[in-house]
Amino acid sequence: MSNKLLEINNLKTSFRIGDNYYAAVDGVSLTVDKNEILGIVGESGSGKSALAFSIMGLHTRAKIEGNILYKGQDIANIAPSKLNKLRGDDLAMIFQDPLTALNPLMTIGDQIAEALILHKPEMSQKQRKERVMELINLVHIPRPEYVYEQFPHELSGGMRQRIVIAIAIANQPDLLIADEPTTALDVTIQAQILDLIRELKNDLDSGVILITHDLGVVAEMADRVAVMYAGQIVEIAEVYTLFENPLHPYTRSLLNSVPAEGQDKLHVIQGVVPSLQKLPRKGCRFAARIPWIEASAHEENPELHEVEPGHYVRCTCYNHFYFPDKSKEAQVHGNS
Repeated sequence: MSNKLLEINNLKTSFRIGDNYYAAVDGVSLTVDKNEILGIVGESGSGKSALAFSIMGLHTRAKIEGNILYKGQDIANIAPSKLNKLRGDDLAMIFQDPLTALNPLMTIGDQIAEALILHKPEMSQKQRKERVMELINLVHIPRPEYVYEQFPHELSGGMRQRIVIAIAIANQPDLLIADEPTTALDVTIQAQILDLIRELKNDLDSGVILITHDLGVVAEMADRVAVMYAGQIVEIAEVYTLFENPLHPYTRSLLNSVPAEGQDKLHVIQGVVPSLQKLPRKGCRFAARIPWIEASAHEENPELHEVEPGHYVRCTCYNHFYFPDKSKEAQVHGNS
């Protein structure tokens, strides 16, 4: 029996600006297995959230091309009624900002119960309340009877994020997407939320897509990591492999930007992620940010190459990349 929960093939999500469509997710292919955490990492504007919203079918005016196979069923363009049955039941999402994800006019108890009313209509009111209490306990919030009657503004940021998680797991989803779930939280609460996601993944045997820009979170949580830049996956590997042997210039630049012991100064990646309209659609999309690498080092149409089992890198420029402030020979030799 296959462990594959999700298989994305050549997904392209385009948004209309003026008279033209521009792809924010451009030819992405990924898989997620049961009981696996796939980390997706990259700067803001890389297309991470656009990918997550595409999987959940939450884009209202986007053009979706390619396949999103959930347990073998293509959900990329299925009828909204069928997708609604899956969403919140089989597929669930933890949103980045819990304050905007929650309804300020509804009590916490009613908001969690809403997911059960939609997908478990056979439950009695008493059973629903018991399940809501159970969920509040499950996300480690004390005094569930009291919290049940509260409104979102009466809770701390960490508690609100736990409520968003409780709503997401109410129907024991097989696939959970966590979009920057710890962005606005302090370090202690971050650790608790991440432990909770890992705990739930193990208890429910769910697949998890964890979207973040924090490489520390990826190192701690993920089984595999996909590095995303300008709408494309530029490198994908098991987490240990990616941190021990990063190859793509973007991956190496991200890792080099993280503070390390004994480091005099941080590496700064030149430039920014281009806007959708200015994104180069031919050649290596990262080339403009590493201008010291010769144009001949890049492919005209960069492909993902399997450099070792399960480790894929886009474009041949990784063979020639070096940091300009370090020894070129040692760097290129060490990553060839």
